[in-house]
Amino acid sequence: MATKRKGEEDATDERHVMRIMPLGAGNEVGRSCIILKFQGKTIMLDCGVHPVRRIFMTHPTKAVMQMMLRDFLRVSNISVEDQIYDDKDLERCVAKVEIIDFHQEKMINGIKFTPYNAGHVLGACMFLIEIGGVKVLYTGDYSLENDRHLMAAEIPGVSPDVLIVESTYGVQVHQSVVEREGRFTGQVESVVRRGGRCLIPVFALGRTQELLLILDEHWKAHPDLQHIPIYFASKLAAKALRVYQTYINMMNDRIRKQIAISNPFQFEYISNLKSLKDFDDTGPSVVMASPGMLQSGVSRQLFERWCSDKKNECLIPGYVVEGTLAKKILSLPKEITSMDGRLLPMNCSVEYISFSAHADFVGTSGFIEKVAPPHIVLVHGEKTEMMRLKAALHKKFHNPKVYQPQVYTPANTVDVVLEFRGEKVAKAIGRFGCFYQKSRG
Repeated sequence: MATKRKGEEDATDERHVMRIMPLGAGNEVGRSCIILKFQGKTIMLDCGVHPVRRIFMTHPTKAVMQMMLRDFLRVSNISVEDQIYDDKDLERCVAKVEIIDFHQEKMINGIKFTPYNAGHVLGACMFLIEIGGVKVLYTGDYSLENDRHLMAAEIPGVSPDVLIVESTYGVQVHQSVVEREGRFTGQVESVVRRGGRCLIPVFALGRTQELLLILDEHWKAHPDLQHIPIYFASKLAAKALRVYQTYINMMNDRIRKQIAISNPFQFEYISNLKSLKDFDDTGPSVVMASPGMLQSGVSRQLFERWCSDKKNECLIPGYVVEGTLAKKILSLPKEITSMDGRLLPMNCSVEYISFSAHADFVGTSGFIEKVAPPHIVLVHGEKTEMMRLKAALHKKFHNPKVYQPQVYTPANTVDVVLEFRGEKVAKAIGRFGCFYQKSRG
């Protein structure tokens, strides 16, 4: 192999080098933001607020984005000086948004990209990106399960050179939909029948809408429960429901058929709890309240009010983050510390039933097997779960004669460096590289 001078080698290699760097979601859940650089092009995936460049998203994503970012400004306790954006920034950001539909192919400055349904929340996309003949598929958060209102994620009919895929649940395997829903409704019913209050901490968007549909349907089928009130306590969730009613056409066949008879999101047995001041907290009830991690807000207030009564229950319906109260109570501590510093006895029961719209190991490994990428970059997962998933993938796909991908697990600000030769890829060499941020002093 001929040697080259260092400067000549670097200049030559860089034209063929792809760099993939997580700024968020590297060995962690949440904060997704991935930088992709190749052939002088730079793409930010899951960009959050970035009002300078062109931004592409679906209709419902744009509608929900504006609501969520405005809500963050409203509830944030950050001083004006420390805010990363304000209303004017948000307006400039929205002005840069360009709507794109599923399967609509775009070509911009040598970058071709196509969105596919990701099945995570209404409007969520995975993107197939192609630069110079090299294909990258970024799943974002995705789910391969059909539920009451969303279609399952699509599997693009192409084998990408690189797959950037979430790893939230690592090697865990979800219960079947039927088993999960049966456990959920059975658990809620058992709590209210013993005279207890059932708190379900949720996020305003995503699983909330699914759980509301399940509970309303269950109450409709059980007249003896209909005197027991169900509430959802989230202003943002109430706004999100209006978006959901607007974009019924982007949901599954079940919802589209049902809308011809009645609006499934106009609930018969569920009310919006606008304020705890108006809450008649006597007798059994079911309350879905945000935020999902019980760190503050209505869900935290209700938990502190109810946690000392053994008749009550906190039913956690999705992924919980390390360091949060929702995670802590799963270990059933004898007491918890209230927001004002008091120690409160914890006598209520705690149940965990995962409705999280993220792929499990069966979904992830099956997806990988079908698209068969030679390079896999794992993101959006706690480090321990991610390393377990990496080991499981190596074990499952270990035959070099059939399929043996390279798997990478970069931390935040660490590059995955892949070298591609030629317009049509013949070979790729992967390695890690570090990104060092100079101190501003």
